[in-house]
Amino acid sequence: MGGILVQGFLISGLYALVAVGFTMIFSVGRVLNLAYGVYIMIGGYVYYVLAQLLELPKIPSFFGAALAGAAFGLMTYLGLVRRLRDNPIAVEISTLILAVVMQAVVIIIFSPAPKAIWPMIPGVIRLFGAPVTWTIFLAMIISWVILGALLLFVQKTALGRAIRAVSMDTKGALVAGIDAERINLLTWGLSGALGAIAGVFFASYTQLDPTMWVFPLIIAVAVVIVGGIGSIIGSLMAAHIVGFLETVTTTVIAPELRGVFTMLLIIVILVIMPKGLLGKEET
Repeated sequence: MGGILVQGFLISGLYALVAVGFTMIFSVGRVLNLAYGVYIMIGGYVYYVLAQLLELPKIPSFFGAALAGAAFGLMTYLGLVRRLRDNPIAVEISTLILAVVMQAVVIIIFSPAPKAIWPMIPGVIRLFGAPVTWTIFLAMIISWVILGALLLFVQKTALGRAIRAVSMDTKGALVAGIDAERINLLTWGLSGALGAIAGVFFASYTQLDPTMWVFPLIIAVAVVIVGGIGSIIGSLMAAHIVGFLETVTTTVIAPELRGVFTMLLIIVILVIMPKGLLGKEET
């Protein structure tokens, strides 16, 4: 039981990092970016190229992956979403197509075979009697540092308050003189960077695979729905719910059912709590 609690808490921090960038895009732009999982895949593969193939130091490789994710996030917004944002269905279809295309590109470049990423810090530690790799422990620590910094940024800075204003009431924010386009650019770039960082840890925790974008996308959608539209705090709460649910599923029931109960949870929340735990009314 102790092992499940420790593993659930650790993986929840990673899931929160996976989902928060997706939450920000959905809050600000009111669109489902179904290419979000690609940022995670890009982060993992860029880190693999820099740290293992080119043998660059791990820290510069880590930041290189984050920059690549930010760049791809901006390209997604400028190349697709900004042109189609008046048609949310077109945005969802086009971003999903983009994800499938990027998966094919990765297969062509790297082959469909899974690849292992060297751990950032090799070895295993014990937390409350449960064995935990240094990689997942480091991922949890860095995830919470990033999430804490993000919350402070959103709550305490003028730019962060502008993001909150746009997410709560776009028309009101425009009347107040806030540049919504600038906020969208910032949000998409930041989202791409957060997704790529999550991808480095996710690939280290599991493995590199051209289909690795699918499961994190399911997690991100689940967290947005369970936590509620426009709520970063709600997303953090939902990440723990989903994280513990996935841990119990894979360790107690069957690893093959990974993701199944998360999707069932989405259906239940949509039926009984359409706005999620801390969701806001649409404006």
